[in-house]
Amino acid sequence: PPDERLTADEMDERRRQNVAYQYLCRLEEAKRWMEACLGEELPPPTELEESLRNGVLLAKLGHCFAPDVVPAKKIYDRDQTRYKASGLHFRHTDNINHWRDAMSCVGLPSLFHPETTDIYDKKNMPRVVYCIHALSLYLFKLGLAPQIQDLYGKVNFTEEEINNMQRELDKYGLQLPAFSKIGGILANELSVDEAAVHAAVLAINEAVEQGVAAQTMEALLNPNAMLLDLRPVLAGAYQEVLHRAKREKGSNHLRAIPDGEDIYDRCLTQAEIQGNINKANVLQAVSRINAAIRRGTPDKTLEALMEPAAQLPAVHPLAAPLYQHQLALLQRQHPRGELVQEELFVAVEMLSAVALVNRALDAGDPDGLWSSLVSPALGLSDVEDGNAQRYFDDLLQLKGQFREAGAEFLTWNDVQDCVNATNSAVQDENDMALGTAAINQAIKEGKATQTLRVLRNPDVALRGVVDACAAAYQEQLAALAATKRQAGKAWGKQNPPGGDEVLGCIPAPRGMGSWGASLPQEPRGGPPAALRRCAGNTKPRWVQHRLQDGAEYFLSLQTFEGSWEWPCDSELCTTHLSREEIQSVITQVTSAHDRERLWASHVPFVVRLQARLRGFLVRQQLAARWRVLREEQPAALRIQAWWRGQKQRRAYLERLRYLRAHADAAVKIQAGVRMWRARKRYQERLRYFRRNVKAVIKIQAFVRANKARGDYRMLGTSPPLSIVRRFIHLLEQSQQDFWEEAEVLRLREEVVKRIRASQQLESDLDLMDIKIGLLVKNRITLQEVVSHCKKLTKKNKEQLSEMMSLDKQKGLKALSKEKRQKLEAYQHLFYLLQTQPGYLARLIFQMPQNKSTKFMESVIFTLYNYASNPREAYLLLQLFKAALQEEIRSKVDHIHDILTGNATVIRLVVSFYRNARGQSALRQILGGPVQEVLQDKTLSIRTDPVDVYKAWVNQMESQSGQKSKLPYEVSPEQALSHPEVQRRLDISIRNLLVTTDKFVSAITSSVDKIPYVSEAWPCRALGWKVVGNLLYYRFMNPAVVAPDGFDIVDISAGATLHPEQRRSLGSVAKVLQHAAARKVFEGENAHLCGVNRYLEDTHAKFRGFIAAACRVPEPEERFNVDEYSELVAVAKPVIYITVGELIDTHKLLLEHQDSIAPHHGDPLHELLEDLDELPTVQSLVGESAPSPADSSTAAVLAQLSKMEISLTLTGKPLLEADSEESDARSLLLSTKQMLVDVIQSQPGESLPEILRTPASDLEHLMRRRALRDAQTPDKLKRNRSLAANSQLSVEEKKRKIIRNLRRLESLGLVDSAHQYQGLVNELAKDIRNQRRYRQHRKGELLKLRQTLQGLDSKTLFYEEQIDYYHQYIRTCLDNLAASNRCRLLPSLSRASGKSKKLQPLRYTAARLLEKGVLLEIEDLPVSQFKNVIFDIVPCEEAGRFQVKAKFMGIDMERFQLHYQDLLQLQYEGVAVMKMFDKAKVNVNLLIFLLNKKFFKK
Repeated sequence: PPDERLTADEMDERRRQNVAYQYLCRLEEAKRWMEACLGEELPPPTELEESLRNGVLLAKLGHCFAPDVVPAKKIYDRDQTRYKASGLHFRHTDNINHWRDAMSCVGLPSLFHPETTDIYDKKNMPRVVYCIHALSLYLFKLGLAPQIQDLYGKVNFTEEEINNMQRELDKYGLQLPAFSKIGGILANELSVDEAAVHAAVLAINEAVEQGVAAQTMEALLNPNAMLLDLRPVLAGAYQEVLHRAKREKGSNHLRAIPDGEDIYDRCLTQAEIQGNINKANVLQAVSRINAAIRRGTPDKTLEALMEPAAQLPAVHPLAAPLYQHQLALLQRQHPRGELVQEELFVAVEMLSAVALVNRALDAGDPDGLWSSLVSPALGLSDVEDGNAQRYFDDLLQLKGQFREAGAEFLTWNDVQDCVNATNSAVQDENDMALGTAAINQAIKEGKATQTLRVLRNPDVALRGVVDACAAAYQEQLAALAATKRQAGKAWGKQNPPGGDEVLGCIPAPRGMGSWGASLPQEPRGGPPAALRRCAGNTKPRWVQHRLQDGAEYFLSLQTFEGSWEWPCDSELCTTHLSREEIQSVITQVTSAHDRERLWASHVPFVVRLQARLRGFLVRQQLAARWRVLREEQPAALRIQAWWRGQKQRRAYLERLRYLRAHADAAVKIQAGVRMWRARKRYQERLRYFRRNVKAVIKIQAFVRANKARGDYRMLGTSPPLSIVRRFIHLLEQSQQDFWEEAEVLRLREEVVKRIRASQQLESDLDLMDIKIGLLVKNRITLQEVVSHCKKLTKKNKEQLSEMMSLDKQKGLKALSKEKRQKLEAYQHLFYLLQTQPGYLARLIFQMPQNKSTKFMESVIFTLYNYASNPREAYLLLQLFKAALQEEIRSKVDHIHDILTGNATVIRLVVSFYRNARGQSALRQILGGPVQEVLQDKTLSIRTDPVDVYKAWVNQMESQSGQKSKLPYEVSPEQALSHPEVQRRLDISIRNLLVTTDKFVSAITSSVDKIPYVSEAWPCRALGWKVVGNLLYYRFMNPAVVAPDGFDIVDISAGATLHPEQRRSLGSVAKVLQHAAARKVFEGENAHLCGVNRYLEDTHAKFRGFIAAACRVPEPEERFNVDEYSELVAVAKPVIYITVGELIDTHKLLLEHQDSIAPHHGDPLHELLEDLDELPTVQSLVGESAPSPADSSTAAVLAQLSKMEISLTLTGKPLLEADSEESDARSLLLSTKQMLVDVIQSQPGESLPEILRTPASDLEHLMRRRALRDAQTPDKLKRNRSLAANSQLSVEEKKRKIIRNLRRLESLGLVDSAHQYQGLVNELAKDIRNQRRYRQHRKGELLKLRQTLQGLDSKTLFYEEQIDYYHQYIRTCLDNLAASNRCRLLPSLSRASGKSKKLQPLRYTAARLLEKGVLLEIEDLPVSQFKNVIFDIVPCEEAGRFQVKAKFMGIDMERFQLHYQDLLQLQYEGVAVMKMFDKAKVNVNLLIFLLNKKFFKK
């Protein structure tokens, strides 16, 4: 637990774990700092101590900050291969000593230095880490290394790692050094005047804390601070860097383990200040270097690089372009586009080394080049000592090529590529020489397979070696070797042993792999035999190779060492075959082999060649024969013609004889051929149709559909019976229709059940509400009675009864049955007025106009809550629609009257929508163009020629200072006669059209901004002119003319529009009115006839705008309202209306009830009868009536009439009685159902003809009808007559149809004079509406399902409310009983000490009679009341009592008494109740008695 105290052992364990975690953090800090310095990845902190023991990493670290003291060559086992193979070696201590020497060289105080054994033997590794931290801070001060990070609390370690480190530290048995005091110790060790330095450093810290750069710079310049490289221009940078470092050090101190307070735990030391100053200097210098590189001037870049503050290596002025070019490339490749100091240091160091390489090449200095190539600063890899001269030659050649190409310097990549290429070439040449020696050895041994294998050595790179020529290669090469030996015998005699003997003693060279295996191998234990044979010869034997570039390469046959120079004191082997000689032999042998294979592989080609030659000879002979025949052509033709004629005549005669002998067969064959040709044409046609079967089907379907559409259109007029018969099958119901119909009936039944259940729950909830109110009110009344009980006497017990009565409450919201019924009646009345707009629509036009306007603005908008939610907005829209229809019906003779007159409903709509909602829309639509007109001070629009003329004259007079000679009063024609007036008028008209066009664009693009009531205005069906009149002329035009009156633009208080601005807006409004009404300028405005074309175009835009405004969804869809919306709503609508408005509305309804509800069975009459007479203000408010003589009576009544009350609107359930109209509709439906069957089965052109025609055999039709009826659900069989009709025969159906038609004709629904065409039209209408009905049915299914979901939610809400009310009532009763029980418990406990239950009350009848509770007991005289005892016993359930009656000590009867039942009787005004069917009691006094004894306060 958090408050549990730790034991001493636990606290010590936690401290040791914290120390281990701190030490791990210090290791991680040291690791990351060394990685930043070395540029390589180090082991994790748990392994770092072990990796430091060999000193390699420490020596590398010393090389970083003191390369002269610790050269790279001095580091033992640099790649740690020796350490990884066999562990620590004593020479590893040299690395540790090198590191200690480097620290001494840079001046780190010796007290930080660890001993060699601390590292090598791992005796005190924390001291080593402590030294690394001190070194990092000291080097940071000198600007030689980055600052070490503080990672305490920022890194996470596993519990196992912490425990392991804890065990390691326990094994050391040493105290962990104070890492936080390194800065102070450094300052003390390096200070000359410690007090002065300490004071100067503290002053710097205080200046940094204050944040003023000038004061900080002044403190830094204090000589006692002993700070170097200070630059006043960087005062701001110093302040920022030092303030950040001080803040980080202070925050890190809060996380550190306190190990002794020190002022430098929070303040910066002198070393840290110097380090941060160096850091700022470096950052500034680096910034200048980056800027110089970006400018691209080599001299400026060189100057920036040579600045000491940058702390970069030395640069060479001659290589300025090289620095500029290479650093610019690095800068562009950098992600941030800026090089940091570490990157610049590495790059400049490398570029300086490259500059030295270029200088050595320019000077032709091989030694200088070699020293530059092996320099660690250059960082080249794979530089070999033996290839120094080749490096020089190749680099010199490359330098010449670059100079020819215009490049002045070789880059580092060029040098490294050249070194790699030279190494590769040398290796290839060496490998080739070894391979040539192996080939000579194989030739010597005389094995063809071995010779072939070494010939394929890729190092020798011999071309054209073929496996099939192995023997030939061996033979030819051996012959060539023998020839060379014969030629070199004389030289061999003078220089024994011979080359062949030496060749035999060549051992397998290392690195030759399988190729070297071809050389003879000697057993271990001594030198090769050949060498032993030639041991007497002390001169080594060498082989000379001439390379492709002309260079000579010498290879020792004894040691396989190579040399580019002639070896001294040696001799050449002349019997050794060179690579060129071997290649020459191979080429000759391979060429001979290829020729043999060529002839062997082209034998077919040779045969074809010979055949073609023979063919040529034959063709030559044939051509000679053709020449003879062409010369004798006429004679040859005559001979051929005679012979062909003879053959043809002979064949014809034979064919003719054959046909005559088989004439019948020939006829059959001809018939078969003709039939085959006809069948072939038919098959082709059939294939064509099959290939185009889709097109054929489309054509057929189009023809049939066209005819069907024509017939179907006839159903819309008075179709003949034949057309109806064609489509009568559409009225038959499918299985899906039956299922959907059954589902609709089921859902309707379920909805009705749920609605009834919801209404019952709502009724129960209201009853619970009353019960809670009665409990609360009884509690208040009980308090009043108790406060006055001392004043009561036995004689005025009736006052007690009156005080307990609830009827004294006044006002409409009083808690009594009468007031409750009146309140519900008003709620039902206003709900009816709100949801049935026809009443208010008729009432508006029954009142005088002055009263109707006030009534509309006060009562109607209040009744609909100013359309504050979708429901009220929808109902208000329905009221507007009904009122407009009523006004058109009662007051409008022609539709044009709505445009010219001041329609009441339009005035009502415009008045309503000029509130905040419509005002906001007008501001959004017209605010922009109106603001432009007002802000344009130069805009002047004058369309009256006289005004233009007068303004012109006034301007001339003001400019000249003399009275004009022109007359001041002129007519429009005289004014237009002046060209200047015409010019100014044209300018005004152009300005007018431009301004008007802005208004038109703003209006026509504002369809989505217009309020929905204006868009969906019901008069849109009356024509677009009415809609346009409402939208523009009534709604927008007044805002254009007077924008200040409609708050379209913001105008300061007291300011008004300038007359010129009003004139401009008036001109714009005039043009817009003409455009909207399509009225051209003529007559007096003929000078504006040029605008008429613009008016036509604008009128087309207005029409499009009005058409778009009318294309809106229906109100039911827009507001998501249907007939079930009221039933599923949980929250009931509430209106707030003043008492005066409520009385005025009631009075108006009473005065005009016959006009607004002509039928006396109308629900409005019933509700007005429930309300009875008109109430007074006092009765509704609950105040006593003032005296008539009082002078302030009118003021009091006026004040009371303004009091607002809230009405929760609910509908009164009304019963709908069946009427004759439903019977007639059922009869018509039954008749049409039977006609559907008869028309399908009976021929005839009219209904009378069908009914007169005898029935035919229709068994199949009857079976189909019976099957369909069997599928019909029971719920769809609405009554027995409809179900029985399907079982009748056709004749019986016809007779029943005739009887039904006569009855329908008597009701006026059909007419036999027109052969019942009206009934046929009804059938046609049903056919056309079948699809709509199915769609409507699907929509109703969806709506019913949604309604069920809403009813479920509403039922759940009511059930939760009822449960909550039950719990509330139970709690109230329990609290009442508990309060009395608590008062009785002390006395009871003192008396008995046992019982805690309420004790029963016992009264005699005489005592109750005396209290006034008991009034009488039937059939019992008063003298016997003393023998009757009543025991009132409280039950376990609060509020329930059992009354026991005893007479003469004998139990007579028992009566269950409920406290809430008594309150309900009191609410209903019942003063007397019976118990035991004999005893009459006073309800109010009985309640008082129970309150006093059981529930008293």
